[in-house]
Amino acid sequence: MRRMKLYNYFRSSASFRVRIALALKGLAYEYVPIHLAKGEHRHAAFAQVSADQLVPVLEVDGVRLSQSMAIIEYLDETHPTPRLVPADPIARAQVRALAQSIACELHPINNLRVLKYLVRDLKLDEAAKNAWYRHWCREGLEAFERQLALLRATQPDAAYCFGDAPTLADCCLVPQIFNAQRFQVDLSGLPLTMAAHEACMQLPAVQQAQPSACPDNEA
Repeated sequence: MRRMKLYNYFRSSASFRVRIALALKGLAYEYVPIHLAKGEHRHAAFAQVSADQLVPVLEVDGVRLSQSMAIIEYLDETHPTPRLVPADPIARAQVRALAQSIACELHPINNLRVLKYLVRDLKLDEAAKNAWYRHWCREGLEAFERQLALLRATQPDAAYCFGDAPTLADCCLVPQIFNAQRFQVDLSGLPLTMAAHEACMQLPAVQQAQPSACPDNEA
């Protein structure tokens, strides 16, 4: 069994995705906290771990992998049970599209670096910053809901984002909803999105990966 170490921040959406994937696959790892809000990712020591000074970083037998989506696909290729990315090319593309609509379209403009820039450099107050977050988060989730609606034409009984088992898309959805709830985003009128989220929240692996279960969790 390969030894794995995860450099991680409990509240990081990208780190949360990887924790979910690891838990779903039942993989053990050493937890290394990097406190983003305190700027620990900017320390020289972490720069030797992560070239972009971001979390998560998964270290496997001394080799370090960055970017949550790449890490999860690596885990899926090396530990394929349960599969998080389907084997069928069409299904694989559909799951990746769902995941990327959150990871590439929605999440980047809502992340900590952006929010700090709005306050520190553009001088927005907390109310304006939170309004920014809520606007873009809601718009992104509405787009996600429309994607799910199209898929339900061929998967009317799907319990999760895609089909009857959690996938890469669900690994992305759960952290995004966690953040949306933290910022009090309006989540009404998103029945398919919230049903998939609720199904995920019933899984012990997803509960195990929650920020509240992390050793560096803060209230």
